Amino acid sequence: MTAPDTTRAVRVHRTGGPEVLVTEDIPLAPPGAGEVTLRHEAVGLNFIDLYHRTGLYPLPVLPHVLGVEGAGVIEAAGPGTDPALVGRRVAYMCYPAGAYCDRRTIAADRLVPVPDDVPFDVAAAGLGRGLTAHYLLHRIVSLAPGDPVLIHAAAGGVGSLLCQWGRHMGLQVIGTVGSPAKAEVARTLGCDVVIDYRTEDVAARVRAATGGRGVRIVLDSVGQDTYAASVDSLARFGTLVNYGNASGMVRSVDARELTVKGSLFFTHPSVFHYTEDRAELLAGARAFFAMLSAGHLSVHIGQRYDLTEAAAAQEDLAARRTTGCSVLTL
Repeated sequence: MTAPDTTRAVRVHRTGGPEVLVTEDIPLAPPGAGEVTLRHEAVGLNFIDLYHRTGLYPLPVLPHVLGVEGAGVIEAAGPGTDPALVGRRVAYMCYPAGAYCDRRTIAADRLVPVPDDVPFDVAAAGLGRGLTAHYLLHRIVSLAPGDPVLIHAAAGGVGSLLCQWGRHMGLQVIGTVGSPAKAEVARTLGCDVVIDYRTEDVAARVRAATGGRGVRIVLDSVGQDTYAASVDSLARFGTLVNYGNASGMVRSVDARELTVKGSLFFTHPSVFHYTEDRAELLAGARAFFAMLSAGHLSVHIGQRYDLTEAAAAQEDLAARRTTGCSVLTL
């Protein structure tokens, strides 16, 4: 099957606000060695898309198509690539950015198979978050049943999976949210304790919930606004995992403070490093899809937008008007 030589895409010619997103038809390169052409059925929306748009995480060249996550069907296979891949249901979460489009050419080794019982929108919205939840809970520190964990943005895309996965592991799940409505969502996801960070003292509530000890690990996608409370919520030898920057990047870490408050650890990891090796990528994907199939996880898609509505989708995400995951449909 011959893929079209153009694709409808949303890209940026300069960094800035949502207004810099432009929908246009652009050339589609045929698949080269080790590559395939993928027809998207759905595209995932992530905070990293906003970081690319604003320049916080610089793109290698402009103009550039945004988006690092999608799902669809392989339409064509390049030289040296297994022709049997054509027609396969696949998903990905990887660099380079380029997901906001109808079709794209992409390295075959970055794709993972999508089980037949997983809808494309769930795969597109959930894979990156599932891979993130997997490494955060299984590869940063060794967690055992009963261990307390603090999850910021518990009703969000990654947070919602972390809460469910943590509950399945038998952890004491403490979640923060920004509204009463999101608090109800967090409780249904398995949070043992829910804290409204807008009206409550997060660290004080955490200490009360853990008998004064604090948590073994904080999983923080918010960043600057929650850093102080995260540090103050940690138990001795606890680990603050700052894996996102929704409120801005943590620019300064006081090493002496980490010592004084309990020989604490701080890390700012990336899911891309934890899935760089294909075996690690496949292991994380299999674990995520297995949890879905077993009913231990569900991916809540709270918002759907047409590809041409990418600017509005990003505005809603930045303003924290979303719950669960968001997808762009085609």
